[in-house]
Parts: sequence; C-alpha cells; structure tokens
Amino acid sequence: MTEPRIPTIDLRPWLEGDPDTRATLARAVDEALKTAGFLLVTGHGVDPSLRTRIRQAARAFFTLPAEAKEKYAARVGGRGWLGPGAEANGYAEGTRTPPDLKESLTFATQEPFEDPRVNAEWYAPNVWPEEVPELRALCEEYLERMAELAHRLLSLLGEALGLRPDFFTRHMDHPTYGFNINWYPGTEVVGEPEPGQFRIGPHTDFGTVTILDRQAGRGGLQIHTDEGGWQDAPYDPEAFTVNIGDLMARWTGDRWRSGRHRVLPPPADAPTEELMSLVYFGECAPGTIVSSVPAPVGRVAYEPVDSHVYLREKLDSITVG
Repeated sequence: MTEPRIPTIDLRPWLEGDPDTRATLARAVDEALKTAGFLLVTGHGVDPSLRTRIRQAARAFFTLPAEAKEKYAARVGGRGWLGPGAEANGYAEGTRTPPDLKESLTFATQEPFEDPRVNAEWYAPNVWPEEVPELRALCEEYLERMAELAHRLLSLLGEALGLRPDFFTRHMDHPTYGFNINWYPGTEVVGEPEPGQFRIGPHTDFGTVTILDRQAGRGGLQIHTDEGGWQDAPYDPEAFTVNIGDLMARWTGDRWRSGRHRVLPPPADAPTEELMSLVYFGECAPGTIVSSVPAPVGRVAYEPVDSHVYLREKLDSITVG
C-alpha cells in the first residue's frame, strides 16, 4: 500500500511569497487534488484555543439528557441537533449502511437573500441551545474565520487550475455554508456497532470545499485512493484537513477528484474513545450554475447544474427515514 499523496500547504508563503513560490504551491495543490482530493493546510491563522473552547461548549450540550436536546431537533441540512440515527452518509453513494454513529449540532449562514424562497430554504435562523449560551459567540467567531479561509483557498484553487484567482470566488458574493459539530462518543453511548456501521459511512462531500478540524483517534478519519485503498488520514494538530466535494469535481471536469472518506466506528480495543470534529462546508451563492471547465483543463464535460438544487438532492439522499 502506498501512502496517499496529501501534501501540507502553508498558506503564509501563498499569501506573502513571490510568484515562483506561489506557482510551486499551486502545482502541488493541483497534483494532490488529482489523486486523493485532500490537503493539509497550515499558516491559516485560526486560534487553536477557539477550537478548544467550541469543543468544550459543544460537549456540554451533547452530554445533556436526550429530552433536553430533542427540542432542538432538525432535519438534515437544517439548523439544530441531529440525533442518533438521523443520517447515513453512505446512502449518497448507494451504500446501504446502518445509520451513522454520531450526533451533530448544525448551523449555517443566515444573512438574508433577495429571494424569499431562497431565504426559506437556505437562510433560516440558526437555533442556539440556551443551555450553553457561550456556544453562539464562539461559533460565530469561528465561522468568520472559516469564511476568510475558504475565500483564500478558493483563490488558490483558481490559480491551481491555471485560471484567474477569482474564477471561483466571483461566485461567492453571497454564499451559503454549513457548519457541523460532529460528536463521536464511545460504545457506552452508541452501543456496539452493527456490521458495516461507521461513525460516518463512506462518502464524498457534496459541495465545493470542506474545511475540517479533527482529532486523531483509532476510530478516526480514513481516506480512499485508487492506489492504496482505505488508509488512515495523515494528522497534524496545527493543520486543517481540506477536501473538495462533488460540485468542485464537476466544475473542474473531473480534473480534481472529490475526496472519498469515512470515519471508523469506536475501535474494539478502545471502545470508550470519544472524538469531536468541526466541519465547515463552503458553498457558492444560490443559483450558481456549475459548468465543467473545458479541455484541456477539464477531462469530462458534465451537464451544467444549479448548485443548490444539486446540494438539496444530496442532503435528502442521506436522510434516514
């Protein structure tokens, strides 16, 4: 088995370096996204203590009794609490796995859009648990940092394709985004995993770019490559794990691949292992038509799709029941 080719990209030289340095980084990004669809990103400037405080506040919510959490229950793609059994991400690729072994708090952008129908679908108000009032300010600060980082990454991706830096960012003037805090408790909470059951089943993300702050664990993230199959994802506590989703792969005409991944169930030799991930899903503005970049950059010419019609279909596909 070969190691997945997932480089670490330091954003500081990208933001401050000379043209040769920037070109070298852009080539490394292009090569990585052709193979596994993943990057590790450092030099992002996001305070690690902010991530720690979010986890502490979120854990205080997740460990509440189920009846206290139930009043915040939401559908997949909504705002609030996704309880046990709400999602099966493997459904998106046709894998009929049991429901994912996790709970989530999910928030999203709420700045109003000019179309009331779009507002109702994508810009509903967030629901903040009153039991942990500190969570709102922490998450809103984090989301500001993620929006800045996503914009920088998308500029880098435009240049990595050999196109203009605003090739993607010009479609992000009023983007939607999703933010999930995923809690992966041990078997004392979720029970013994069923055959073929994961904390998150094998899937690719649906949108443009995902920015993940994760914790290392025995039952943690795995990445799939054609060369090596399933392998544990490389981990750097200083780095964000970044991957592209299905829409970005379509946009590039399959030059870049949507990174297939899964999160393993609680390990048999460490059944009480508990992990928590902060997952930011960056998207474009509603109504963006995603058309494949033509050859020689792109390799496949997909039919153009409305970005958010596509996203809603994907979100519905992983909803259990």
